[in-house]
Parts: sequence; structure tokens; C-alpha cells
Amino acid sequence: MTVRTAAALLALAVAPLRAQSPVDDSIVGKWYGVAGLPQDRVELGFEFRRNAKGDIKAYLYNPVANFYGLELPGTVQRDSGRFVNNEPFPSLSFVFTNGRLEGTYFPTKLPISLGRVASLPAEVPVPAFPAGRGPKWQVKLGGAIYATAAARGGIAYVGTTAGVFYAVSLADGTVAWAFPAGRPMFGEPLATEDAVFFACDNGKLYKLERNTGKELWSYDLGDAGATRILPHAVISDFDFDYRSPRPVLAGGILYIGAGDGSFHAVNAAHGRREWRFQTGDRIRANAVIDGPRVIFGSWDHFVYAIDRGTGEKLWQKDTRARVTSSPAIVGTALITGNRGGVLQALNPLTGETKWRMLFWGSSVESEAVPAAGRFYIGSSDLRRVSYIDADDGRVIWRTDVYGWAWGTPAVTDSLVIIGAAGASPYQMRHLGSLVALDRASGKIAWRWPMAEWPGSFLNGFVASPTIANGSVIIGGLDGTLYSFAP
Repeated sequence: MTVRTAAALLALAVAPLRAQSPVDDSIVGKWYGVAGLPQDRVELGFEFRRNAKGDIKAYLYNPVANFYGLELPGTVQRDSGRFVNNEPFPSLSFVFTNGRLEGTYFPTKLPISLGRVASLPAEVPVPAFPAGRGPKWQVKLGGAIYATAAARGGIAYVGTTAGVFYAVSLADGTVAWAFPAGRPMFGEPLATEDAVFFACDNGKLYKLERNTGKELWSYDLGDAGATRILPHAVISDFDFDYRSPRPVLAGGILYIGAGDGSFHAVNAAHGRREWRFQTGDRIRANAVIDGPRVIFGSWDHFVYAIDRGTGEKLWQKDTRARVTSSPAIVGTALITGNRGGVLQALNPLTGETKWRMLFWGSSVESEAVPAAGRFYIGSSDLRRVSYIDADDGRVIWRTDVYGWAWGTPAVTDSLVIIGAAGASPYQMRHLGSLVALDRASGKIAWRWPMAEWPGSFLNGFVASPTIANGSVIIGGLDGTLYSFAP
């Protein structure tokens, strides 16, 4: 074989490799700038660098989403003059424009503009915030408390994972009575003048006499066989089934969903069914009443509006992910979120979308709390409490509370109070605490941290705080019911 023949054969052999050669190095390095629509624009950046195989990998730096060097799936390729990463998350597309990278981010194609930088941000320690005045009293109730407490007539009502439902004095934390339901409770009860209603994992909806705890009736929700996977350390599986719905009362009828995907209208006086509606998956969030409609979301990805009188479906909206956030009416908008990281405002009459926004990779677990055409809402991996305009989705302020803010914020004249859950090990820092924010500015007024305990993946507060008798009442994952001064 001649040298010329060998060279020709070598050229033929490497030709396919050259056709698939890696993208040039012009994108390699650190880039930082802004991303998002005008209503919610955040700082964001990437580092692009070659791996041992010669492929260019992208590493995300997004402080609002608590990512500091997160390796993204896939590799960066060159496609018709653009730098692209076509993996479903986060789906990048850039072109060079005047020395900058201009393009889109996420499947929703949010605009992004980046310039070269010498360094990228790193996570900083949690600041030393005032701790507030601490608990006024605390009482151990045995099992972990995921459920939000209801309060009425100087008594707090709450169930635990140990299967006992308690009535606790708001004055000093003494137990007034206890009802052995026998299975865990994960939902907020409803307390009325003479009764208290709650759902239990034994498949029953209970009505108890409020002053004594005597059972008045129980109704079969039909979901006693439903399984539940609580938050855990295997982050490839995000079932995280930690909540049950609160009964909603209107016109003498209780409305509540169940773990088998059914939704029930139950007569509050005698506990008999008025009607039942079936969805495609479990219902774990609260419903909301809007005139003649009752509206709720399901893990089957849909939000439903049902005629309260007949149980007939009025409309349904596909959100394309599990609906784990309770809907709320804020002005003329129905605010609801899902585990796909989308918060949206719907027309409650038709289900049509008014606006939608991304929570930067975080699921929406929290329920919106109305405030004069705006609302407060927590988040999951985003770790933020946000104050948002209900008309257009504009973010007015957003504050890091350093943990999963899954609950519903409680609002006083001057403060927004929310519990945060911590998790370890996890892909980002989450710390358990109770946090109070200034309503106007979003600045943290005080933060009461809850210490982690060895061997536990989850700690802190999953339950929402309740404001009653000048106190903040909240149950902890340590099995303790706390009363704080706001």
C-alpha cells in the first residue's frame, strides 16, 4: 500500500467523524445575564465546558432556583448556526449577537440574554436573622403533623400520623379531648359552631361534636385502600403524597375529594351523599366555591368545575401535570398551580387561561392567599414566597425562606408567615423553619429554625400556619403543636 493510498483511506475513515465533529469552542466559558418575561425576569447563567469525551456540557447557575453548577442532561450541539441543547429540560437555543448569547430557555422559550463573565455566583450561608420570640407553648402529640390546624372558640383542632385527632387549648396547649381515628390524617379539618369535620386515611369523612369529640357520623369516601408515599430521599421518584383535602362547606353541603379520584358532595347534617363525581387520579388538594360552581384539581392533570347542585361537569382544564395546589379565587382570576412548575390564572367561568408563568423548575404546592387583587404564595424547590399581581402575573417581590414552602401563607396586618420544610440528603439546601416576612417589602422579619434530627430525611414544617387568638398555631414534623407570637 502506498503512502498516498493510505492517506486516502484515512481521509475516508475520518470523514464521517468530521461531519459529526464537536461544536467549536466559541461558546466554552462562563456566561451570565437575565432570563424570563418582563413580569418575572431573573438572573441566570451557564458554564459551558468540554468533558472527557470532547462533548460540550452545560452547567446551570440560577440563584432564584437555587442551582449553582447543576449539570444539565444532553450536550450542546451546533444546528443551523445556533447552539442548542434539545433535552426536555431546560431546552436551550442560542446565537451569538454582538458578543452576547441571545436565545430562549425552557420548552416555553423564555427569552434569555447572556454576556461573558469571569465568575459565576455561589451559594452563600443563611444570614443571621432575628429568631423572633420563640414558642409561647408547645405540646407533643405523638405522630408527625402534616395537617394544618383549624381554630375556633379558643381551641385548635388537628390530626396526626399516629391516628389521633386532638382538640388543644389555644391558651396553654392542654389537650381538651382526643378522638382515636385509627389511621393517619393529613388534611386540615373544618371547624364550625357546633361540629368539626375531617378526612382520615381509613377512608372516612368524620363529623364530631366540637365541644366533646363525640362522633356524630362518618361517611365512606371509598378510598380506604389508597396508598400513600410520603417525601423520601430517592429523588428520582417524586410521588410525595403528603396531603389530604379540607372539607369545604356551602349551603349545608360538604365538598371534598378522595384518594381514589372521586369528589363528593355530602349533606353536613346527616352525612348522606348528594352526588359523586369521578376523576382519573387522586384528589389531594382543597376545593374552592365560586358561586354555583365548586372547583378543584386532580392528579390526573385536570382542574374541574362542577355544578354544586347537580354534580355535572361544567368545564375541565388540562394543566399537563399533577394538580397539587389548591385553587383560589383572587379578584376575577382562579389561581392554580401544578407539579410541572406552572402557575396560572384561569377564568373561573370557562377555564380559559388568562396568564401562566413558570416557577423556574419548582412545583407549585402552595395555595394562593388573596390580598386586594394580588396574592401571596409559597413554592417547592424555588424556596421562595412570592407576592404576585393576579391580573397579569407580575412578581412584585419574591423572598428565599431556605426550605420547601409547601403550605399556605398566613397573613396578618403587617406580616406573611409560612412554614418551611428541610430535607437531607437532597440536590439543594433545604432547611426547616417558621418564617415571618414583611408584607410590603418581603424582607424577613424573623426566622425560627427547627433543628434537624439524625436519620430523618424531612424536618421542619409542612403544615400551614393558622392565626388565632393573637397567636400563630402550626404543627411540626417532630409531632409537636406550637403556638408562636406573630
